[in-house]
Formats: sequence, C-alpha cells, structure tokens
Amino acid sequence: MNSTTKHLLHCTLLITVIVTFEVFSGGIKIDENSFTLVDPWTEYGQLATVLLYLLRFLTLLTLPQVLFNFCGLVFYNAFPEKVVLKGSPLLAPFICIRVVTRGDFPDLVKTNVLRNMNTCLDTGLENFLIEVVTDKAVNLAQHRRIREIVVPKEYKTRTGALFKSRALQYCLEDNVNVLNDSDWIVHLDEETLLTENSVRGIINFVLDGKHPFGQGLITYANENVVNWLTTLADSFRVSDDMGKLRLQFKFFHKPLFSWKGSYVVTQVDAERSVSFDNGIDGSVAEDCFFAMRAFSQGYTFNFIEGEMYEKSPFTLLDFLQQRKRWLQGILLVVHSKMIPFKHKLLLGISVYSWVTMPLSTSNIIFAALYPIPCPNLVDFVCAFIAAINIYMYVFGVIKSFSLYRFGLLRFLACVLGAVCTIPVNVVIENVAVIWGLVGKKHKFYVVQKDVRVLETV
Repeated sequence: MNSTTKHLLHCTLLITVIVTFEVFSGGIKIDENSFTLVDPWTEYGQLATVLLYLLRFLTLLTLPQVLFNFCGLVFYNAFPEKVVLKGSPLLAPFICIRVVTRGDFPDLVKTNVLRNMNTCLDTGLENFLIEVVTDKAVNLAQHRRIREIVVPKEYKTRTGALFKSRALQYCLEDNVNVLNDSDWIVHLDEETLLTENSVRGIINFVLDGKHPFGQGLITYANENVVNWLTTLADSFRVSDDMGKLRLQFKFFHKPLFSWKGSYVVTQVDAERSVSFDNGIDGSVAEDCFFAMRAFSQGYTFNFIEGEMYEKSPFTLLDFLQQRKRWLQGILLVVHSKMIPFKHKLLLGISVYSWVTMPLSTSNIIFAALYPIPCPNLVDFVCAFIAAINIYMYVFGVIKSFSLYRFGLLRFLACVLGAVCTIPVNVVIENVAVIWGLVGKKHKFYVVQKDVRVLETV
C-alpha cells in the first residue's frame, strides 16, 4: 500500500470519527430529540446557568490548536515515503550533534552516542561531531568524532540561567565553542535515537539552508516498550507533531505554538544570536522560551522529514512530573515581558486551555446532569474538538506501532488501548495542572531514562 493510499484511508477514518461523534453527541441535529428543550434560567437559576455557559465556552480555547492539528493531518501526507537525499552527504556543512545531560545515566549516554554515531556513518554522513555536554563527567571513550564537555560548577551566565539552559549557553561561550557560524547543531536529549531517515532529513534541511531552525517527528513505541500506559498516552504527542507542529513550520514557518526540546536543528550563528541565557524564567521550559525569542527576532523555521525515537516516561509519577514542569515552564514563557504579546498569543491561548482543563473537562459531567441549549455552531464546534482529540490518540498509535511487527490483533488492541487511556490521561493532566499552579515553579524534574536501571533493581 503506497503512502497516498494510506493518507486517504487516514483522512476517511478521521472524517468518519468526526461525523459519528457529531451525530451521537448532538453536534449535528438530526431530529427533535437532538435539541435541549430545558430553560436553564428558570430550571437552574441565574448564577448556575452563567457558570454552566462559562464552562461550555471554555472548551473553545482549544479550537486554534485543534484546527492546526486537523489541517496538518489532512493537508499534508501523514504517511510520507522514506526520505530521499537531495544532495550528497559529503557536501553537507559541518553538523554537531549535541546531547545535554546531568550525567546521571552514563551507560545510557555511552550506548546512545555509539548508536547515533553509527547511524550517521551508515547514512553516509562524514562531516560531523557528537558533543556531550554534562554536569558530571560520563567518561566517554576517546574518539575523533566524540567530544565531552563538563560544565564547571562555578559557571554562571549573565542572567543567571539554570539547568539545561545553563549547559546549552556554556557551549556557546567563545572559549568553549569550536563551531563556525555556518555550522549546524542537532540538539538531542540523552535518550533520543537518530534513525537513518532523520539523518537524511537533517542533511536535506541543512543543504537547503533557507531556514536557520527546524524540527521533526519523534515517536515513542520503538524497540522495547517499558510502560504501555504512558506510551499509549504519548501517542497524542505523535499526532501533535504530524498535525500542529508540521503545519506551523511547513506553511507559516513560525513556532506559533512553540516546539519540543529534542530533535532541534539550529544554525550556530542564529542560535548564538537568540541565546539560551534567558534568566530563571527561561530555564524551566528553555526550548519554548528559545523558540519564542527566535520568533520575535524574525527567524524562520521548517519541518524536517524523518522520525527520531524516544521512550515515554517509565512511571505514572514521572509522566505527571513531566507534564507539570511543561505547564509551569510554558506559563513562565507566556508571562515573560521579554516575549512580545503578538508572538505568544496562540501559545498563551493554548496554555490557558491547559490551565482551565479541570474546568472544561467538568463539562463531561455537567452536560449530562444539567443540559443547556447552545447555538448550533457552538455544539458543532465542541463536538468537533472532542472528536479530533480522540482521533489524535488513534492516529498516534497507527503512526507509531508497526502492523507488521505487532500483527493485526495486537495492533488493534493498541488502538483500543490508546482510546481507553484517555480518561487516565485526562485525570493525570488535571492533577498536573493543579499541582503545577500551586507547586514550586523554578524546578527542573528529570525523569528516569535508563531502562537498565529498572531491570537491576
């Protein structure tokens, strides 16, 4: 089955899910039973009615990102063929693959450095270096393609940046940086694995050279799955990459909703100009702050074809902590005076749709117990939002899990499992919101990343 056929089948399934959900939820009125006949003002009272309508309209905060996800998944081929090189890897500019770590998982770092180096060599890339930036020495083997940088404990940036931002900024200091302005950096987390497809996509991106920043797809269901619940929950992120992320970069060439912290490709001159030295507020979600600063300075972005591999958090607590940090960090970005309002408008709407999630998800209960009449368009849009969000889990599984590897029955079980994880994920996200709002903001929680540590416990 070719990629076009797969994409058409995916679009057909998406439209089927939307129409089915619209009909059964009352978004599309097909008979008189679809209409709410109760008068809420007399039935529930004024205050209760105002609150019910307020809760219903809070759902609309997610509409911008839902529309971006819908358009990205429909208007761009969701199942592209393998990336084909558009030029010789020998002609590619110098590429530094930079991994930032605390040094807590040295064996994982050593293993992945070797794997990623071999992947680059297998793809035909010659002009590259793998650079590991760490707070604690991991003692990498000496190799001409590997460089280990230990960030001194006494190092401080001009604005007092912390955590990953501090380490990234240290690499840009004149007495540390060995790269030319025209070179490129591929930022990876310590658990991120390159694929030949992603390396070819990066080579095409840097050979094109039209945009100084780029990012691609990361999937989480590769090799051994450690935690099925968190992996299935992360299928939503896969769809988010293929939808919202891809549309904002391929069509608008702007990080309208920000980007991720791994599979980040930057040109050295642009990265040094934007800088990771953004104070404490820019240190919790340093990737988001960096993207918004680059956006405000007029830099352009593009989507990079080819996927990389990561693993979802190994425990529900790590999953919760990860979401909490993201929420807190993005809120700090949105509230920062360093980012102009017009550049963070969509990001702000997005994060406040997350902040109000405990309120908006309460509609699931209140809509059943206390139905209220709404304009047909509002009912349609609310059902559309719900249908797209449900389908995001389905598509994420289809994109992440191999039918040939798992077989039809296990594959369908994964799709069903992803849908079944939605209530659990909603609860976790709600807890993360509440914890994030009341908890300490300037904290950087690092999840467990080395599965071998779990196996030896």
